[in-house]
Amino acid sequence: MELIALFTGITAAGCGLYLLSIWLIEYDRDFQSVAATHLPPAVLAAHVLLAGSGLLVWVGYLVFDNDELTWISVAALSLAATLGLFMAIRWIGVYRASRATARLASLPQHGRVALLDRPAPAEPPERNFPVPVVVAHGIFAVATLTLVLLTAFGVGSS
Repeated sequence: MELIALFTGITAAGCGLYLLSIWLIEYDRDFQSVAATHLPPAVLAAHVLLAGSGLLVWVGYLVFDNDELTWISVAALSLAATLGLFMAIRWIGVYRASRATARLASLPQHGRVALLDRPAPAEPPERNFPVPVVVAHGIFAVATLTLVLLTAFGVGSS
């Protein structure tokens, strides 16, 4: 179970780094005055640092077989999950707004109101997150935290 937790953690980290790279490519500090990100950079950085350190502590647990490292990993991953949930909720609003704008743009010309023919407002950088990657990141992160918790409580250990 410990190695499966490592695998799910590495997979979640891979998906998360992919999303982070999209956000970093799209994020422009000057542009933020027009379309501010809904994912505060401090929260995003804390999420990445906590999740990465939780995964590194988990590797330390696997190498040194120290039960205290399991609980440190649980704490770091739990905090990362809390921040991740906060960002996921905020991202859903961006995703819905982006979908609504796309639907309005696809209406025939005679079906639009004159106000809707204006250029679309600038959108935040997280609008380009692929939904399957966001979902996979969340699923693998929850699986990792669950397996680490089960290991911490001694369920399924040999």
